[in-house]
Amino acid sequence: MKLAAHELNDLNELTMSCVNSITSMAYMLDHVADPALKSLVEKHFPFHVRDYNMKVEFLNQQEGARRELPLLREDRALQDLTSSNLLQYPPAQPRISVDNFNDREMATSYLLTLKRAGREYAWTAMEMANPEIRSFCQTAFMMSCSHAYDVWQYMVQKGYYALEPADPAMIQKVGAMYQVVPEDQERIQQYVSQYDNPVAGNSSQLYQ
Repeated sequence: MKLAAHELNDLNELTMSCVNSITSMAYMLDHVADPALKSLVEKHFPFHVRDYNMKVEFLNQQEGARRELPLLREDRALQDLTSSNLLQYPPAQPRISVDNFNDREMATSYLLTLKRAGREYAWTAMEMANPEIRSFCQTAFMMSCSHAYDVWQYMVQKGYYALEPADPAMIQKVGAMYQVVPEDQERIQQYVSQYDNPVAGNSSQLYQ
């Protein structure tokens, strides 16, 4: 398909990133010991392959990608989203000699990969001129968010990621800095009625 130079460069970087992600996930599938972590990677793996294949099609097919990347709902696994139920976090130390990665190292690597990929998709989506590729990058960003949320929750449950509540006094102090803008004001309602801003859904559809 026809691409602008910056679109080609961005697709090349994103595709190379997918090669790294899929290879790393394939390693995890053969080496992860914890069934819960392995199940997460197994669930995510086909979507990353689809993600990669669509980019290959954008690069090679005149008509672009012939596949679709679904928009995923997020599953909540934690009861408390502000604090860990662990009294102490297991300590970690970088190893300077490694034969095989342990589960914590693989989960950490995977989470950081998803976060980086998500930022790249978001940035690229804002610069893509082609509406089909733009839409793909937006959906791939949401996929990265969903998968990162899965892995983050797993790491919190294991104590691999610190989760502590913010100081209520600081929440109140910071919150008091800002006041809600009434949306029923004439100026705002004038713009609402004047311009058609079509919607395709809302944020509540992305979680259960």
